[in-house]
Amino acid sequence: MPRLRLAAPLAALILLAVPTASAEHRYQGYYYPEVAVEESYEPRAPRLPQASRELRIAFVTGISAEQGEKAYPAQVIAFTKGGEDDSLIFIALYDGPMSTVYRTRAFFAQMTSVARLLPAFQNEAALAEDYTFFDLAYMMGFTSITASDGDSFAYRVVLDPASEHSE
Repeated sequence: MPRLRLAAPLAALILLAVPTASAEHRYQGYYYPEVAVEESYEPRAPRLPQASRELRIAFVTGISAEQGEKAYPAQVIAFTKGGEDDSLIFIALYDGPMSTVYRTRAFFAQMTSVARLLPAFQNEAALAEDYTFFDLAYMMGFTSITASDGDSFAYRVVLDPASEHSE
């Protein structure tokens, strides 16, 4: 009997010592391959007062709806993950669109104009013209953005909330 009393606390101690996958990496190997390039971005914009899980999901739903209206199949899919849906993930469905860091950055540059059309940003008088997609994503409450070619390349941008600028 004394062995059983020692075994339970020892098992709990071992379980606590086992590292768990971080939220940033838990989807690696499932939705996308190992991240080849990870960058940190210092947002130049404050969070929107209405930043919420619902806003982030609405953003992704809007992207999907827009793609569904096209005469051709979607090239890239977008979805959110994380407890608060604060991780934004883009996966290419065909070879090419996000196979290099340069193509992926160009995709994000194009996404800036898409995000600016969101209703959440229509009444933002202080929306600076030089805000990038990363700034706009941070304003909605995203903490990271991962993009992958769906095969062998993945790129992640961590939106660093500690560096938020207040204006």
